[in-house]
Amino acid sequence: MTRFRTIFIPFACAVIFLGLIQAAGCGKKTPLDLPEKPGQALTAPENLKAIVTDSRITLTWTHSPDPENAVLAPRYFAVSMAILEDCEGCPLVFRAVGQTSMPRMVFEMPVVDTSIPRYFRVQAVGDNDIRSDYSATVVVEK
Repeated sequence: MTRFRTIFIPFACAVIFLGLIQAAGCGKKTPLDLPEKPGQALTAPENLKAIVTDSRITLTWTHSPDPENAVLAPRYFAVSMAILEDCEGCPLVFRAVGQTSMPRMVFEMPVVDTSIPRYFRVQAVGDNDIRSDYSATVVVEK
């Protein structure tokens, strides 16, 4: 019985200690993902088009919910724009330039220099800041 205790107690302590170390350092901590109900999502805007007239850019798009996968309706649409930097190989950095409320699917903005290529994309935003994927990117260059 004494031999059993001299082997078992250190072994049990080592197992418990290793278990505590593993639980404390289980990897990268991330925010909890809330459970998602099927259909509780927004579809991305589609058919994004840009029209340039004089010194004004007008964007239009369409949006329709997907009855099976994304049934939520957006509250507004967020419009983002990127301008190609002068450095070769630099990624496009999109910045918010405005938004438009439902059901309006038109965004207009003045432009001073229409010779600079601009990249636009639109995202639907619903209640509780639920966001869709981005629309396809459209390039405006004159």
